[in-house]
Amino acid sequence: MPRIIGLYLPQYHPIPENDEWWGPGFTEWTNVAKAKPLFKGHVQPRIPADLGFYDLRLPEVREQQAELAREAGLEGFCYYHYWFGNGRQLLERPFNEVLASGKPDFPFCLCWANHDWTNKTWKKGASLRQDSMIMQMQYSREDHIAHFHAVLPAFLDKRYITVDGKPLFAIWAPRDVPEVKMFIELWQQLARENGLPGIHFVGYTTNAAGKSVTDGKTTLWDTDHAADFYNNILDLGFDAVMSNGLARAQSLCHGKWSMLKYYLGGLTFLPSTLRTDYEKAMKYYYVEEDKWENVYPTLLPQWDRTPRAGIKTDPLVNATPEKFQRSVEEALDIVKDKDDEHQILFLKAWNEWGEGNYVEPDLQFGHGWIQAIRKALDSVSK
Repeated sequence: MPRIIGLYLPQYHPIPENDEWWGPGFTEWTNVAKAKPLFKGHVQPRIPADLGFYDLRLPEVREQQAELAREAGLEGFCYYHYWFGNGRQLLERPFNEVLASGKPDFPFCLCWANHDWTNKTWKKGASLRQDSMIMQMQYSREDHIAHFHAVLPAFLDKRYITVDGKPLFAIWAPRDVPEVKMFIELWQQLARENGLPGIHFVGYTTNAAGKSVTDGKTTLWDTDHAADFYNNILDLGFDAVMSNGLARAQSLCHGKWSMLKYYLGGLTFLPSTLRTDYEKAMKYYYVEEDKWENVYPTLLPQWDRTPRAGIKTDPLVNATPEKFQRSVEEALDIVKDKDDEHQILFLKAWNEWGEGNYVEPDLQFGHGWIQAIRKALDSVSK
């Protein structure tokens, strides 16, 4: 049975840090609501339907999200987890309340979003504070131990998603963790000492980039070596890979020279109006290596991060629930021959509204995105 896990952004509630950096009351909705069309046919702003511009401090909202996820056929949510080191966390309240209350009674796991926050993290332009670095990741062996014990109550919760009996823990930037093999070995040891069989570590990676992952050489655009990208993560000690093919798809849609001009344009004042047709992009999104037993592909319903970062972002256009359903069916076919435990697909994402990357109901398509997943699952169960 396919296991679809939705990546979940907890950024929809005010926190003192965001009040200071961006202004009182800032949340992801701030950028979503003020978005404007930037070219002909550009659908902005995206307006939520059933849940409205919700506040994740409300348990009723979290229950409604879980009910919608059940409707879609999701196994659970993968909450982004912001741990910066030395006990510093951000946006932890929604998950902490889910954990403490036991509600919603819906499976979950964690993805460590181990990236720095700068003054361009949530939107383009200057913040109220002029620091280029807002919160910087810090790593140490002592902090890894403290981090483990901070998440141990979640690992021990009956709702926590497991693979081969082990709690699933994803890391967004696996190559950024210094001595990551030491970190993994340490957590495996701590897991066993605390009655767990171990941790199932999943490292996120794209399957293409402008720099070779093996020798570090910059190429025009490396789109043909997904195996190298995946093996690089596995060789670090990870049990599995969470793969994303968007960069590869955009590159192959536009051609390498167009991508080079696009990225050079991103470094200058020159305007960039590059955009990619969703259906065309999805033809290149998955690769043969996604069939590997230890690779968990991502489902991409749509992508448009112009509300956060403006036009220089190569948004996907012309996405519809019907086209998304076909891409989900393709992904389900990719994982169908894997062991039942490993038929995992990460939905990227459940509620990334500021990146136009969500399946929650909106005014344009209603429950269409959710129904697309359900219909795809129903088609393979017949």
